[in-house]
Amino acid sequence: MNYFSSDFKLGILGGGQLGKMLLYCTRKFDIYTCVLEASEDAPCHIACNEFHIGDLMNYDAVYNFGKRVDVLTFEIENVNVDALEDLEKEGVKVYPSSKTLRIIQNKAKQKLFYVDNQLPTASFTRFAYTSEIKEAINHGGLSLPFVWKSARFGYDGQGVKIVKHLDDLQGLPNVECIAETLIPFKNELAVIVARNAKGESKSYPVVEMEFHPEANQVEYVICPARISDSVAQKAIAVALRTSEAFKHVGLLAVEMFQTENDEILINEVAPRPHNSGHQTIEASYTSQFEQHLRAILDLPLGRTDSKVSGVMVNLVGAEGYTGNVVYKNIENIMQMDGVTPHVYGKRQTRPFRKMGHVTIVDEDVNRARQIAEEVKKSIEVISE
Repeated sequence: MNYFSSDFKLGILGGGQLGKMLLYCTRKFDIYTCVLEASEDAPCHIACNEFHIGDLMNYDAVYNFGKRVDVLTFEIENVNVDALEDLEKEGVKVYPSSKTLRIIQNKAKQKLFYVDNQLPTASFTRFAYTSEIKEAINHGGLSLPFVWKSARFGYDGQGVKIVKHLDDLQGLPNVECIAETLIPFKNELAVIVARNAKGESKSYPVVEMEFHPEANQVEYVICPARISDSVAQKAIAVALRTSEAFKHVGLLAVEMFQTENDEILINEVAPRPHNSGHQTIEASYTSQFEQHLRAILDLPLGRTDSKVSGVMVNLVGAEGYTGNVVYKNIENIMQMDGVTPHVYGKRQTRPFRKMGHVTIVDEDVNRARQIAEEVKKSIEVISE
C-alpha cells in the first residue's frame, strides 16, 4: 500500500502530546492523518490533516471515526474497546489490537496475563472492591505493606498508593483493584520494543527512571541505564518475551523493577509511545514515534541504538500555579549545549500537569544527568 502523499488515512485516537510528537513524523513522511479527541484545544489540533471532536470512551464516536480511516492507532489507553473490536471485524486495521488493549486497560487482567505467560512480575491479590481488603488483612490473607492499584483508569501516579497501615486505605475509591507485594528494588527500568505485523521486533536500550517522591511521576529518564550488561540483557529479554506474548504490533513500553538481587520483574506496560522514550527524538537513530509508525504500517523497522547518551526531564506544572502557562527561564536552558526543550501546547498549567519535556544529550551519561539537574533547577512552569 502507498502511505505517502496518497489517499491513505491514518487515524489516531487521542490528541495529547504523544499524538503531537507522532505527527512530527507523519508530516515528515506526508502521511494523511485524522485525530479524534474530546477537547478542542488539544496539542494535536495544530498538526493533523483532520481534527474530529468526540469522546474516546463513546462507542459511536470511536466506531464512526474508525470507519473513515485505513489504519487506526491510539496515544492513550482509555478508548472504547468494543468499537475497536467491531472495526477489526469489518476490516479496519487496528494496531495495537483490541485484544491487547482489553488486557492492558485492566491491571488485574494485565497481571494475570503475565502469570499465564510465565512472565516475571510481583505477586498480587485481586479484589472486586477496595472495601474487601480490610477483611483480607484481618483474616491473614494479606499482609502489610503492599501497593494498592486501581484496576482501571490509573495514569501518572494516579490510582496507585503504597499501603503501610490500615489508615492508608482511607479515602481510596471503592473499585476493582489489586494489592501487590511491595518490592524492594534498586532501580526502575524500562525497555521499549517495536514489533510489526510480520513479527519482526527490535528493542531500544534499557533506560533508568527516577521518580518524583511526592507526585509519583517520572522526573528523569536516563539512557543508557547505569546498570551492568547482564542486568540490561535480562531486561531486554523480558521485554521482547512480553511483546511476543501479546503478539503486539506497534510500540510496547515495558516498565520493570530491578530487585535487590538483580531479578527483573514487570511492573506494567503501555502499548504506545511512552514517556520513557522521549529522549529518542534527539539521542537515537530512529525516534520512538517514527518507529511506532514503521511498526503499525508494517514498514522496515529503524535502528534503535543511540547516537549519544540522553537524559529526559519532565516539565510539569509547579505547585501553587494554575492558569495561563509561562515557561520561566526557558531561554537560560536554551543557552546550554545539547539541551532541547519540547513544549506540548497546553495553554493552561496546573500543579504536576505534564506541560513539556527537555532532552539533554552528551557523550557522557553522568554529565548529561548533571546538566539535567541544572535544567530542572533553572526552568519553572508557572502561570501569568
